[in-house]
Amino acid sequence: MTVALPRPLASDAAGSNVLADRRLEQALLFTLICHAVAMLSMAALLLPMMPGGTTSDDAARVALLASHTIRFRLGWLPWHVTALSDLLLAIAMVRTRWLPRGPVWLVLGLTVVAVALDQGGQGLWLTRGLVLVEQGARTGDLGPYLRYEAWVMPITSAWAALAYTLTAIAWTWCFYAAKTWSRALSVLSVPLWGVFLVISVAPLLPPSIRPPAELVAAGNAIGFVLLEVWLVLVSERVLTRARPETPHGRWARWRYPRAGILGRALGMVANSRWLRSIGEALPVLEFGSDITDVIYVNYLVPAARLLPFVPEGLELQRLGPDGGHALFTFLTYRHGHFGPTLLGARRLFPSPVQSNWRTYVRDPRTGTLGIYFVTNAVTTLLHAIGARVMAEGVPMHLLADASITRAKDGTITMALDPGEGTAPDARAVLHPAKSRALPLPWSECFADYDALLRYDVPQDRAMATQPWRRRTVRQEIALNIPLESVEPLEGHVTSRAARAIVGDAMPVSFRVPAVPFRLVAEEVDPW
Repeated sequence: MTVALPRPLASDAAGSNVLADRRLEQALLFTLICHAVAMLSMAALLLPMMPGGTTSDDAARVALLASHTIRFRLGWLPWHVTALSDLLLAIAMVRTRWLPRGPVWLVLGLTVVAVALDQGGQGLWLTRGLVLVEQGARTGDLGPYLRYEAWVMPITSAWAALAYTLTAIAWTWCFYAAKTWSRALSVLSVPLWGVFLVISVAPLLPPSIRPPAELVAAGNAIGFVLLEVWLVLVSERVLTRARPETPHGRWARWRYPRAGILGRALGMVANSRWLRSIGEALPVLEFGSDITDVIYVNYLVPAARLLPFVPEGLELQRLGPDGGHALFTFLTYRHGHFGPTLLGARRLFPSPVQSNWRTYVRDPRTGTLGIYFVTNAVTTLLHAIGARVMAEGVPMHLLADASITRAKDGTITMALDPGEGTAPDARAVLHPAKSRALPLPWSECFADYDALLRYDVPQDRAMATQPWRRRTVRQEIALNIPLESVEPLEGHVTSRAARAIVGDAMPVSFRVPAVPFRLVAEEVDPW
């Protein structure tokens, strides 16, 4: 862990606020979902009734369509919404000021053309086309419908598809020119847009050189699956503009404790802004644990040392007569079945060792007090990835190993081993303290040991900020720790991670024997 000022939030050269990206983020997610649902609709509802689909005989295919016209109409409904999502994406791109102006207007123009052709063709198919289907079913003459189908289908499958493909190429131009791009996008874009160009032009070719309809349908299926991957990758780059990597907190780099392919794959998951944006939208479940052996290691340091470890939108809680000091704490403990309390599910979850490293903060808008997690670490991959993706205020890393042992004489031995990962390190040998007296400068900040405990222990609120959404997120926690149960400790603590934050400050430590932990709710305070 390095001591460095957080990087400023990204914005365009004119200083536009990152909140302008929010519309684009939402539009990208919406169009991704719409395309996925539309593909499922094509496979489940439409494909047996489509030329080149799963029904090869035209008579059987049209008979199926005649008897399932409602299914045919419902099957096209997700594609109508998908066209709307493409239009909303184009508008969002025009309103995003860091995208180049000429290309985004080209995107909007091409999208309007594509949607007009697409929806016009579908509208003709769903009106006049279905009338001809019903007539053919009554008379047994399928010719009028098949001729109409051969005329109307290229409007959507060729001309509209070609306009959509040109729109996608213009998307590429926009994001590449704005440097919101990645090597993976470059590798994917050329074959993806190439496939779409080929299958768009195919229905317009003379019959003698036209690829089989089945091949075009397969190309469409492959292309739309790769399009979903492309949208995820470009969303990742857009989200990263507003959420750049920071030296601490939720956006700090995550690395697996051991090198290798598995570690790199898990790192991609843990560092994904896209997955965490999905996690933000999911409801927060109540979590519980029967925690034991909570070892607090506290450092009183000059406030200036901790200012770099306070996120934008929050203030550091200052201590002492002149406000010149502040408290930094890391506490390590053993969980007892840490998981969701719903239907008693947490009994199925493991009991890892966890360590929380925190500063003490205040929301200047509401006056709410709480703690901000500089980092967290745990020994189980399930909890590390789950918290990383789902929990806004818990920047969880994975420990290679950790232990807390307590001897019969009360001596505590604690060890945190990050391996090659990004979790913090620590080793401590602590035993019951003989005195509760506070040394300088502690005694200038707290009237006595009990005052320190009243400040340090009842921390029932974790806070984090989302500047790109202009809000503070609070995770409300129920602990209910009786202060009389606290056992003062003294001894030796070594930690490279702690030294990088607090320097040569000497710790004051204590133990809490047991804590009935509950994560009650997650709340937001708009700025």
